[in-house]
Amino acid sequence: MRSTLIDVAREAGVSAATVDRVLNNRPGVRVRTREIVFDTARRLGYIAEGKTASPHTAADTIRLDFVLPVGTNTFIRKLNEQLGSQAALRPDLDVRIHAIEGFNPDTLAQTLRDLHGNTQGVGLIALDHPTVREAIRELSANNIKVVTLATDILHVPRVAYVGIDNRQAGRLAGHVVGRLLGTDAPGKVAMFAGSLSYRGHQEREMGFRHILAEEFPKLEIVELREMGDDRERAYSEASALLDRHRDLAAIYNIGAGNQGIAQAMREHNKEGEIVFIGHELTEGTKRFLLDGTMDAVIDQNPRVEAREALNILTHSVRELAYEGHPPRLHLILKENIPEV
Repeated sequence: MRSTLIDVAREAGVSAATVDRVLNNRPGVRVRTREIVFDTARRLGYIAEGKTASPHTAADTIRLDFVLPVGTNTFIRKLNEQLGSQAALRPDLDVRIHAIEGFNPDTLAQTLRDLHGNTQGVGLIALDHPTVREAIRELSANNIKVVTLATDILHVPRVAYVGIDNRQAGRLAGHVVGRLLGTDAPGKVAMFAGSLSYRGHQEREMGFRHILAEEFPKLEIVELREMGDDRERAYSEASALLDRHRDLAAIYNIGAGNQGIAQAMREHNKEGEIVFIGHELTEGTKRFLLDGTMDAVIDQNPRVEAREALNILTHSVRELAYEGHPPRLHLILKENIPEV
Protein backbone atom coordinates (compact mmCIF):
# COMPACT_ATOMS: atom_id res chain seq x y z
CA MET A 1 0.00 0.00 0.00
CA ARG A 2 1.17 3.51 -0.77
CA SER A 3 2.13 5.55 2.31
CA THR A 4 -0.09 8.42 3.34
CA LEU A 5 0.55 11.83 4.80
CA ILE A 6 -0.56 10.42 8.17
CA ASP A 7 2.11 7.70 7.89
CA VAL A 8 4.78 10.31 7.23
CA ALA A 9 3.63 12.39 10.21
CA ARG A 10 3.66 9.38 12.53
CA GLU A 11 7.12 8.21 11.43
CA ALA A 12 8.57 11.72 11.60
CA GLY A 13 7.05 12.38 15.02
CA VAL A 14 5.19 15.52 13.94
CA SER A 15 1.62 16.50 13.17
CA ALA A 16 -0.05 15.99 9.79
CA ALA A 17 -0.40 19.76 9.54
CA THR A 18 3.37 20.14 9.91
CA VAL A 19 3.99 17.61 7.15
CA ASP A 20 1.55 19.51 4.92
CA ARG A 21 3.34 22.82 5.60
CA VAL A 22 6.74 21.31 4.87
CA LEU A 23 5.81 19.51 1.65
CA ASN A 24 4.02 22.58 0.35
CA ASN A 25 6.89 24.87 1.31
CA ARG A 26 4.88 27.00 3.70
CA PRO A 27 6.61 28.97 6.51
CA GLY A 28 6.59 28.33 10.23
CA VAL A 29 8.63 25.13 10.49
CA ARG A 30 12.18 24.77 11.80
CA VAL A 31 14.87 23.89 9.28
CA ARG A 32 15.75 20.66 11.11
CA THR A 33 12.08 19.60 11.23
CA ARG A 34 11.77 20.22 7.49
CA GLU A 35 14.77 17.98 6.85
CA ILE A 36 13.32 15.18 9.01
CA VAL A 37 9.96 15.36 7.24
CA PHE A 38 11.55 15.21 3.77
CA ASP A 39 13.83 12.33 4.77
CA THR A 40 10.88 10.38 6.16
CA ALA A 41 8.67 11.10 3.15
CA ARG A 42 11.37 9.89 0.76
CA ARG A 43 12.05 6.77 2.82
CA LEU A 44 8.36 5.84 2.85
CA GLY A 45 8.02 6.56 -0.86
CA TYR A 46 5.52 9.34 -0.32
CA ILE A 47 7.63 11.69 -2.48
CA ALA A 48 10.19 11.03 -5.20
CA GLU A 49 13.68 10.07 -4.09
CA GLY A 50 15.33 13.14 -5.61
CA LYS A 51 13.09 15.74 -3.99
CA THR A 52 14.82 17.78 -1.26
CA ALA A 53 13.89 20.36 1.29
CA SER A 54 13.55 23.82 -0.16
CA PRO A 55 15.99 26.55 0.83
CA HIS A 56 15.06 28.50 3.93
CA THR A 57 12.23 30.99 3.69
CA ALA A 58 11.99 34.30 5.50
CA ALA A 59 10.11 32.52 8.25
CA ASP A 60 13.11 30.22 8.80
CA THR A 61 15.53 33.13 9.32
CA ILE A 62 17.02 33.12 12.80
CA ARG A 63 17.17 36.41 14.70
CA LEU A 64 20.31 36.77 16.83
CA ASP A 65 21.34 39.74 18.96
CA PHE A 66 24.77 40.60 20.32
CA VAL A 67 25.32 43.03 23.18
CA LEU A 68 28.82 44.53 23.30
CA PRO A 69 30.33 47.39 25.34
CA VAL A 70 31.43 50.60 23.65
CA GLY A 71 34.75 52.33 24.26
CA THR A 72 38.32 52.33 22.97
CA ASN A 73 38.81 48.56 23.28
CA THR A 74 40.17 47.56 19.86
CA PHE A 75 39.49 43.85 20.37
CA ILE A 76 35.79 44.48 20.99
CA ARG A 77 35.64 46.74 17.94
CA LYS A 78 37.21 43.98 15.82
CA LEU A 79 34.80 41.41 17.29
CA ASN A 80 31.92 43.73 16.38
CA GLU A 81 33.24 44.01 12.81
CA GLN A 82 33.68 40.25 12.49
CA LEU A 83 30.16 39.52 13.73
CA GLY A 84 28.78 41.97 11.19
CA SER A 85 30.84 40.78 8.22
CA GLN A 86 30.30 37.08 8.89
CA ALA A 87 26.58 37.53 9.49
CA ALA A 88 26.30 39.35 6.16
CA LEU A 89 27.37 36.11 4.45
CA ARG A 90 24.62 34.12 6.21
CA PRO A 91 21.23 34.62 4.51
CA ASP A 92 19.68 32.38 7.17
CA LEU A 93 20.52 34.87 9.91
CA ASP A 94 19.22 38.28 10.97
CA VAL A 95 21.95 39.60 13.26
CA ARG A 96 21.77 42.85 15.19
CA ILE A 97 24.51 44.30 17.38
CA HIS A 98 23.77 46.55 20.35
CA ALA A 99 26.49 48.83 21.74
CA ILE A 100 26.04 49.81 25.37
CA GLU A 101 27.97 51.52 28.16
CA GLY A 102 30.62 48.98 29.06
CA PHE A 103 30.68 48.93 32.85
CA ASN A 104 27.07 49.54 33.87
CA PRO A 105 25.39 46.25 34.86
CA ASP A 106 21.93 47.80 35.06
CA THR A 107 22.17 49.07 31.49
CA LEU A 108 23.31 45.65 30.31
CA ALA A 109 20.52 43.86 32.21
CA GLN A 110 17.86 46.22 30.82
CA THR A 111 19.15 45.72 27.28
CA LEU A 112 18.82 41.96 27.73
CA ARG A 113 15.29 42.29 29.10
CA ASP A 114 14.31 44.46 26.14
CA LEU A 115 15.17 41.58 23.81
CA HIS A 116 12.41 39.34 25.20
CA GLY A 117 10.09 38.27 22.42
CA ASN A 118 12.30 39.84 19.75
CA THR A 119 15.15 37.36 19.43
CA GLN A 120 16.01 33.67 19.39
CA GLY A 121 19.60 33.88 20.58
CA VAL A 122 21.84 36.34 22.40
CA GLY A 123 25.61 36.68 22.61
CA LEU A 124 27.12 39.07 25.13
CA ILE A 125 30.26 40.25 26.84
CA ALA A 126 28.85 40.09 30.32
CA LEU A 127 29.59 41.73 33.64
CA ASP A 128 29.45 39.23 36.50
CA HIS A 129 26.71 40.99 38.48
CA PRO A 130 23.44 39.81 40.11
CA THR A 131 21.21 41.89 37.82
CA VAL A 132 22.98 40.55 34.73
CA ARG A 133 22.80 36.96 35.94
CA GLU A 134 19.07 37.32 36.59
CA ALA A 135 18.50 38.83 33.12
CA ILE A 136 20.28 35.85 31.54
CA ARG A 137 18.14 33.45 33.55
CA GLU A 138 15.01 35.24 32.30
CA LEU A 139 16.18 34.91 28.68
CA SER A 140 16.78 31.20 29.12
CA ALA A 141 13.40 30.72 30.80
CA ASN A 142 11.85 32.13 27.62
CA ASN A 143 13.78 29.63 25.46
CA ILE A 144 16.22 32.25 24.20
CA LYS A 145 19.67 30.76 23.71
CA VAL A 146 22.59 32.58 25.31
CA VAL A 147 26.35 32.45 24.80
CA THR A 148 28.91 34.47 26.73
CA LEU A 149 31.80 35.97 24.78
CA ALA A 150 35.42 36.66 25.87
CA THR A 151 34.50 36.57 29.57
CA ASP A 152 32.25 34.00 31.21
CA ILE A 153 29.59 33.95 33.91
CA LEU A 154 29.13 30.77 35.90
CA HIS A 155 25.92 29.34 37.33
CA VAL A 156 23.64 30.78 34.66
CA PRO A 157 21.82 28.74 31.98
CA ARG A 158 23.95 29.60 28.95
CA VAL A 159 24.55 27.38 25.92
CA ALA A 160 28.30 27.95 25.82
CA TYR A 161 31.20 30.22 26.63
CA VAL A 162 33.13 31.35 23.55
CA GLY A 163 36.58 32.61 24.46
CA ILE A 164 40.00 31.72 25.78
CA ASP A 165 40.88 30.26 29.18
CA ASN A 166 41.53 33.55 30.95
CA ARG A 167 43.20 32.02 34.00
CA GLN A 168 45.62 30.25 31.69
CA ALA A 169 46.23 33.56 29.92
CA GLY A 170 47.17 35.20 33.22
CA ARG A 171 49.53 32.36 34.07
CA LEU A 172 51.13 32.65 30.64
CA ALA A 173 51.69 36.37 31.17
CA GLY A 174 53.25 35.71 34.58
CA HIS A 175 55.49 33.01 33.14
CA VAL A 176 56.78 35.37 30.44
CA VAL A 177 57.38 38.20 32.93
CA GLY A 178 59.21 35.88 35.32
CA ARG A 179 61.40 34.36 32.64
CA LEU A 180 62.34 37.75 31.21
CA LEU A 181 63.19 39.25 34.61
CA GLY A 182 64.85 36.13 36.02
CA THR A 183 64.43 34.38 39.35
CA ASP A 184 67.38 35.80 41.30
CA ALA A 185 66.82 39.53 41.71
CA PRO A 186 63.74 41.08 43.35
CA GLY A 187 61.54 43.29 41.21
CA LYS A 188 58.38 45.34 41.31
CA VAL A 189 55.47 44.46 39.04
CA ALA A 190 52.28 46.47 38.38
CA MET A 191 48.99 45.30 36.92
CA PHE A 192 46.27 47.16 35.04
CA ALA A 193 42.72 45.88 34.46
CA GLY A 194 39.74 47.17 32.53
CA SER A 195 37.27 46.17 35.23
CA LEU A 196 37.37 43.34 37.74
CA SER A 197 33.60 43.12 37.36
CA TYR A 198 34.49 41.10 34.25
CA ARG A 199 35.13 37.57 35.41
CA GLY A 200 37.72 37.16 32.65
CA HIS A 201 39.80 39.99 34.12
CA GLN A 202 39.50 38.45 37.59
CA GLU A 203 40.71 35.12 36.21
CA ARG A 204 43.70 36.70 34.45
CA GLU A 205 44.67 38.47 37.66
CA MET A 206 44.34 35.24 39.62
CA GLY A 207 46.44 33.24 37.17
CA PHE A 208 49.15 35.93 37.08
CA ARG A 209 49.36 36.20 40.86
CA HIS A 210 49.45 32.43 41.34
CA ILE A 211 52.34 31.74 39.00
CA LEU A 212 54.41 34.59 40.41
CA ALA A 213 53.83 33.24 43.93
CA GLU A 214 54.64 29.69 42.83
CA GLU A 215 57.66 30.21 40.59
CA PHE A 216 58.92 33.80 40.97
CA PRO A 217 58.43 34.71 44.65
CA LYS A 218 60.97 37.57 44.53
CA LEU A 219 58.71 39.51 42.16
CA GLU A 220 56.36 41.78 44.12
CA ILE A 221 53.06 43.06 42.75
CA VAL A 222 52.98 46.63 44.00
CA GLU A 223 49.76 47.92 42.43
CA LEU A 224 46.62 46.87 40.57
CA ARG A 225 44.68 49.66 38.89
CA GLU A 226 41.31 49.50 37.11
CA MET A 227 41.01 51.91 34.18
CA GLY A 228 37.72 51.06 32.48
CA ASP A 229 39.41 50.10 29.20
CA ASP A 230 39.88 53.83 28.60
CA ARG A 231 43.02 54.96 26.77
CA GLU A 232 43.26 58.38 28.45
CA ARG A 233 42.71 56.99 31.91
CA ALA A 234 45.31 54.28 31.21
CA TYR A 235 47.79 57.00 30.28
CA SER A 236 47.17 59.04 33.43
CA GLU A 237 47.26 55.99 35.72
CA ALA A 238 50.45 54.69 34.12
CA SER A 239 52.14 58.11 34.33
CA ALA A 240 51.33 58.36 38.04
CA LEU A 241 52.50 54.78 38.57
CA LEU A 242 55.87 55.43 36.92
CA ASP A 243 56.34 58.53 39.07
CA ARG A 244 55.64 56.55 42.25
CA HIS A 245 57.77 53.53 41.35
CA ARG A 246 60.84 54.65 39.44
CA ASP A 247 62.37 51.18 39.86
CA LEU A 248 59.36 49.36 38.39
CA ALA A 249 60.46 46.20 36.56
CA ALA A 250 57.33 45.03 34.72
CA ILE A 251 53.76 45.89 33.73
CA TYR A 252 51.00 43.39 32.92
CA ASN A 253 47.95 44.94 31.31
CA ILE A 254 44.98 42.60 31.66
CA GLY A 255 42.58 44.57 29.45
CA ALA A 256 42.65 47.38 26.90
CA GLY A 257 44.51 50.69 27.15
CA ASN A 258 47.89 49.52 25.87
CA GLN A 259 48.32 52.73 23.87
CA GLY A 260 47.92 54.90 26.95
CA ILE A 261 50.42 52.83 28.93
CA ALA A 262 52.90 52.87 26.04
CA GLN A 263 52.63 56.65 25.76
CA ALA A 264 53.40 57.06 29.47
CA MET A 265 56.37 54.69 29.18
CA ARG A 266 57.82 56.67 26.26
CA GLU A 267 57.42 59.98 28.08
CA HIS A 268 59.28 58.50 31.06
CA ASN A 269 61.95 56.97 28.78
CA LYS A 270 61.06 53.50 30.04
CA GLU A 271 60.40 51.72 26.74
CA GLY A 272 62.73 48.73 26.49
CA GLU A 273 63.61 49.07 30.18
CA ILE A 274 60.34 47.87 31.74
CA VAL A 275 58.94 44.49 30.67
CA PHE A 276 55.48 45.16 29.24
CA ILE A 277 52.99 42.35 28.52
CA GLY A 278 49.47 42.96 27.22
CA HIS A 279 46.58 41.41 25.35
CA GLU A 280 45.23 41.40 21.78
CA LEU A 281 47.21 41.87 18.59
CA THR A 282 46.12 45.14 16.96
CA GLU A 283 47.84 47.65 14.73
CA GLY A 284 48.83 49.50 17.91
CA THR A 285 50.28 46.53 19.81
CA LYS A 286 51.99 45.33 16.63
CA ARG A 287 53.78 48.68 16.43
CA PHE A 288 54.76 48.49 20.11
CA LEU A 289 56.22 45.01 19.63
CA LEU A 290 58.27 46.20 16.69
CA ASP A 291 59.69 49.26 18.46
CA GLY A 292 60.40 47.37 21.69
CA THR A 293 57.84 49.10 23.92
CA MET A 294 56.00 45.82 24.42
CA ASP A 295 57.71 42.49 24.93
CA ALA A 296 54.80 40.14 24.24
CA VAL A 297 51.10 40.12 23.38
CA ILE A 298 48.68 37.35 24.32
CA ASP A 299 46.17 37.16 21.50
CA GLN A 300 42.75 35.65 20.95
CA ASN A 301 41.22 35.64 17.50
CA PRO A 302 38.02 37.73 17.14
CA ARG A 303 37.30 36.12 13.75
CA VAL A 304 37.17 32.67 15.37
CA GLU A 305 35.09 33.89 18.30
CA ALA A 306 32.55 35.52 15.98
CA ARG A 307 32.31 32.38 13.84
CA GLU A 308 31.88 30.09 16.83
CA ALA A 309 29.28 32.33 18.48
CA LEU A 310 27.18 32.45 15.30
CA ASN A 311 27.45 28.70 14.72
CA ILE A 312 26.74 27.69 18.31
CA LEU A 313 23.68 29.92 18.60
CA THR A 314 22.34 28.89 15.18
CA HIS A 315 22.70 25.17 15.89
CA SER A 316 21.21 25.57 19.36
CA VAL A 317 18.13 27.38 18.03
CA ARG A 318 17.70 24.66 15.40
CA GLU A 319 18.27 21.97 18.04
CA LEU A 320 21.21 20.53 16.13
CA ALA A 321 24.44 19.15 17.56
CA TYR A 322 27.56 21.22 16.97
CA GLU A 323 31.20 20.39 17.65
CA GLY A 324 32.81 23.68 18.53
CA HIS A 325 36.35 24.84 17.81
CA PRO A 326 37.23 27.27 20.61
CA PRO A 327 39.79 30.03 20.11
CA ARG A 328 43.32 29.32 21.30
CA LEU A 329 45.84 31.42 23.16
CA HIS A 330 48.63 32.78 20.98
CA LEU A 331 51.81 34.29 22.40
CA ILE A 332 53.01 36.92 19.94
CA LEU A 333 56.56 38.25 20.06
CA LYS A 334 58.41 40.61 17.76
CA GLU A 335 59.68 37.70 15.66
CA ASN A 336 56.36 35.95 14.97
CA ILE A 337 53.90 38.78 14.31
CA PRO A 338 51.16 37.55 11.97
CA GLU A 339 49.13 39.79 9.71
CA VAL A 340 46.67 41.80 11.81
